[in-house]
Amino acid sequence: MVPLPGSPQVPCFPQCVEWILQNQQGNGSWGLGQIDSSVNKDVLSSTLACVLALKRWNVGPEHIIRGLRFIGRNFSLAMDEQTPAPVGFNTTFAGMLSLAIEMDLEFPVRQTDVDGILHLRDMELERLYEDKSYGREAYMAYVAEGLGNLLNWNEVMKFQRKNGSFFNSPSSTAAALIHNYDDKALQYLKFTVNKFGSSVPTVYPTNIYCQLSMVDSLEKIGISHHFSCEIKSILDVTYSFWLQRDEQIVLDVATCAMTFRLLRMNGYDLSSDELSHVAEESTFHNSLQGYLNDTKSILELYKASHVSLLENEIILAKIGSWSGSLLTQKLFSDGGQRISIHGEIEYALKFPFYTTLERLDHKRNIEHFDAPGSHMLKTEYLPCRVNQELLSLATEDFTFSQSIYQDELLALDRWHDHHKDDFCSEQVKILFWALYTTLNELGSMASTLQNRCVRNHLIEIWLQMVRCMMTEAEWQRSKCMPTMEEYMKSGYVSIGLGPTVLPTLYFLGEKLLGHVVKDEEYDELFRLASICGRLLNDRQGLKRESTDGKLNSISLLVHHSGGSMSIEAAKEAVYKIIVTSRRDLLRLFLKEDTAVPKPFKELFWKVCKILHFFYLQTDGFSSPNEKVSAVNAVIHEPLKPNVLIQL
Repeated sequence: MVPLPGSPQVPCFPQCVEWILQNQQGNGSWGLGQIDSSVNKDVLSSTLACVLALKRWNVGPEHIIRGLRFIGRNFSLAMDEQTPAPVGFNTTFAGMLSLAIEMDLEFPVRQTDVDGILHLRDMELERLYEDKSYGREAYMAYVAEGLGNLLNWNEVMKFQRKNGSFFNSPSSTAAALIHNYDDKALQYLKFTVNKFGSSVPTVYPTNIYCQLSMVDSLEKIGISHHFSCEIKSILDVTYSFWLQRDEQIVLDVATCAMTFRLLRMNGYDLSSDELSHVAEESTFHNSLQGYLNDTKSILELYKASHVSLLENEIILAKIGSWSGSLLTQKLFSDGGQRISIHGEIEYALKFPFYTTLERLDHKRNIEHFDAPGSHMLKTEYLPCRVNQELLSLATEDFTFSQSIYQDELLALDRWHDHHKDDFCSEQVKILFWALYTTLNELGSMASTLQNRCVRNHLIEIWLQMVRCMMTEAEWQRSKCMPTMEEYMKSGYVSIGLGPTVLPTLYFLGEKLLGHVVKDEEYDELFRLASICGRLLNDRQGLKRESTDGKLNSISLLVHHSGGSMSIEAAKEAVYKIIVTSRRDLLRLFLKEDTAVPKPFKELFWKVCKILHFFYLQTDGFSSPNEKVSAVNAVIHEPLKPNVLIQL
């Protein structure tokens, strides 16, 4: 529809007009027919836009007739409120319909139906004019092609980006160029057409969002380790764009939130202050995505809000609060529409990232993989996404890992069968077999792998735990009530992560040097993970431990308060310690170039996630059946693909 500057009767982009002539579908429509052969509002809108372009340049009369007939046959869809619609459909479709009438195009539909569509637009415009928010102005500029002369085009110009576009949308930019000539807008369109040929994408550029979506998807289905170099390159470039405050990031809420989350979780130094423009729900709604109440943007913000590394990141806390509330409301207000995104919302709300187990998460995402999966903005488009070949790799990778888990479980079962009679008798035998034999075997294997003797370290780990358990047994026997500080000094060791986690570090395939084991950072990683384990256990196991007469941090807080603190208040105080410890552990894990190498730090973080999962809803220690389904899903049950969730 854009004329050649100085020649209003000549198209500026004749190759695009030729594409329209060459790409009409057999049923008379234009659109992404390769995705879905069904008719929807997006196809109606695309078809009408193509008909208008042909009429504007007085070409393709037969194409126009076929297009009008297609629209006529499916016109009822435009009025169907139950049919999903592109953003601003009532405005853009009715605006194009009004322009078509001015161009003397005749639709084979009843006049009452045409009037009905135009009435919907009038109602939408009335609502828009009553709204004085900045978000409304952004929205009207975004759907500019449906408003034409109703817009103040000088006001619209404030939404122009550095690349000359409006919202990186060729259609919005073309509309602006038609009504208010601007050389930057023309150069943007010329560049886009030259890059893509006669058919341009719905949104351009989307490099950052596209690439980060791919990285996110690879991590979700568990195969990111196969592409570590490529991912590092993408994240390095993205980080440089973040530092430059590139418009692709700062002007798109979903991209900004995803960038923040992925870069932080991969060790890049980012300040949460860069999300200050969406710290409040009100400021979010001043953005285009906020005005549209875009679910994907809200979900990305919610995920980003959990990646807190510092004590006073108020911005992230605020974002987490309002975005979580909005997502909860959406689950109950959207009437079950968009099942795929609803499943993702439910999962995110129920399982924050620090409670998820990687392999369980990978399996779920593989089984609910959505391909090819289009997105709907003003029109339908295909984002950069994981394809079937990568899904096959993920399936193969998971299945291979599952076979290893099954072999390991068989080995454990054989060991248990061989010794179970002995373990049902004298305590001396139990200690002898469990400590002497097992420690010697582990010590021998670990020493071989590490090329140095580590047996004494393994023994000391067990001795530390046994000493603390003895201390607590004395407290219980003497009915002593230690201070909270005394309790935690013993309790973070007696929870038992030392004997179960620390020996594993020697079997990760990398050298764990002696000076690393003695470093303060190593001790701090262990302490923080263990504090999380101890206090999570205390919160969920309070009733059981009180019945058994065991000490518990919550009961201690209540006791030492002299009755001024309730059990619920004590639980809240303990929860704050858990949050602080988890945050500090995550910060240590993500910090680069420290004394403890990343693979070893990662184990502590994964153990912390396991503990949160274990005690998420109940006392996993005393209720083992609660986690049976999760264990079976990872070890025994084969993958069952079920296309639902968009990655």
